[in-house]
Amino acid sequence: MEWLLDLTPDEWNAVRLSIKVATWAMVASLPFGILVALILARGRFWGKSILNGIVHLPLILPPVVTGYLLLLSFGKRGPIGSFLAEYFGIVFSFRWTGAALACGVMAFPLMVRAIRLSIEAVDRRLEAAAGTLGANPLWVFATITLPLILPGIIAGMILSFAKAMGEFGATITFVSNIPGETQTLPSAIYTFTQVPGGDAGALRLTLISIAIAMLALIASEVLARRVGRTMEIE
Repeated sequence: MEWLLDLTPDEWNAVRLSIKVATWAMVASLPFGILVALILARGRFWGKSILNGIVHLPLILPPVVTGYLLLLSFGKRGPIGSFLAEYFGIVFSFRWTGAALACGVMAFPLMVRAIRLSIEAVDRRLEAAAGTLGANPLWVFATITLPLILPGIIAGMILSFAKAMGEFGATITFVSNIPGETQTLPSAIYTFTQVPGGDAGALRLTLISIAIAMLALIASEVLARRVGRTMEIE
């Protein structure tokens, strides 16, 4: 069984890069995820169904299509990508930052849905009571709503991380498969399956992917339960 842990430098790089990309994808998406979830849960406006459809579109579209759209938009010749590169020096295409962007987009619907369900479960009477005592809406959200939806936020973050760890189609389409720069675990596994004698490496990385995903899901459940018990005690 020692061969399972006998990873080559390139394999370790793929593991480290995947964790880095998934972490940044999760963290960068979180503020937008909370905002969009709040809008979808509480908002009453024309076009809400359209916004909901756009948010969940990455779950329906083939990942390759999402990656191609990102390439058209955030590539060096794309309208957004060229603007960011020229004025801010930010480049996404064929960089690990682009992999984080692709993973964040693909995982965003899962994060939003988990947080939205938590917001919809909040008793609005608690918020109304705080409002009658003179608290402004921002203070009510920070002191009442946010603590109540914390389990949903944690669940959304972990699900987003796990999804980002396994993202392949959008990532390889947008940033290619460059060892040490954009080659994440799924890309490395795909590479191993395309070369003779790569079965051992593919199996090692597959087992590592399963282990990380399971740990993330278990951590999500444990943290959500602990937060829920703490809130009940308070």
